[in-house]
Amino acid sequence: MELMFDSSSVMEQDNSFAPIPAGTYPVIVDASEFRDTKAGDGRYLHLELSIVDGPSKGRKIFDNLNLENKNPTAVDIAQRQLASLVRACGKVKISDSAELHNTPVSATLAIRKGTNGYDDSNDVKSYAKLHDDQANIAAIASGTPKDDIPF
Repeated sequence: MELMFDSSSVMEQDNSFAPIPAGTYPVIVDASEFRDTKAGDGRYLHLELSIVDGPSKGRKIFDNLNLENKNPTAVDIAQRQLASLVRACGKVKISDSAELHNTPVSATLAIRKGTNGYDDSNDVKSYAKLHDDQANIAAIASGTPKDDIPF
């Protein structure tokens, strides 16, 4: 089979797993699910997010919220983090984590130093509502019509 292909007109794929620089990014939640902790004594909400604009557009970020854990401090932190995400999505109450999907929000990222043989990675430190101009850009980038964004 003949193939006429010129790679000079195609950007190289970024296969880097290096952390995204610390900062604030427009993101959407692509997927979410409850998972059991390794110890089997709790559950956490696993969130998969995508950056929707800027130089890191398309990169994935993950956030794990320990909503059921024997450590009450971990649960408190997770509840506050989830509350900020819910509010950033323009909601007060949700009954399913899918209600958070595809709504552009702002996520502030930090870099967590790797330990025990693991590389450095990103941590989501906070979520916030996007400003109107950011929301317009993120809506266009994510393919969500501005009128469908709940803020």
